[in-house]
Amino acid sequence: MTNPARPGRGDAWTVDDLQGLPEDDQVYEIFDGSLLVSPHADVFHGAVANRLRRVLDRQAPAGLLVGQDMGVSAKRSSYFVPDLFVAQESAMDRGGTALDPADVLLLVEVISPSNAGRDLVLKRHEYAAVGIPHYWLVEPRKQTLTVLANGPGGYREQVLLAVGEVHRTDQPFPLALPLVDIF
Repeated sequence: MTNPARPGRGDAWTVDDLQGLPEDDQVYEIFDGSLLVSPHADVFHGAVANRLRRVLDRQAPAGLLVGQDMGVSAKRSSYFVPDLFVAQESAMDRGGTALDPADVLLLVEVISPSNAGRDLVLKRHEYAAVGIPHYWLVEPRKQTLTVLANGPGGYREQVLLAVGEVHRTDQPFPLALPLVDIF
């Protein structure tokens, strides 16, 4: 096993170094060559993510895949595991250790109090920088959904919705999302 304190060569962490880490109850991500370790989400967090995935799955058109538990390589020295993603299904045929940002249409993070800064600041910046068109932030304890779209200067908030509202959009595909279905 690779020493979790460093990749073993004295170099920055890369996506390839993750292959030597244990299959345990941790989520391993990389930012700019540094290893980020966090515990798996709690049951409430997981329930919200899975309910949202079900809603997206039912409405996603052929050719798009709604998924979980796959990383996105922002660059060779950064790798993140979003709670949900929507990507071109053809990207799955290419295989590899991570999704290419060019194939990803939407990333969703369900905010956990223990690492909210990562989702609200770090990942938001990195996902925008590599051109992910849409980013959603789901806050289970507040029961809100913040919809962001990428443009000049990064992500801009399109709408903030609360439980009881319905998010209707054409991006990344035609969708009607009643927030009551996920909270």
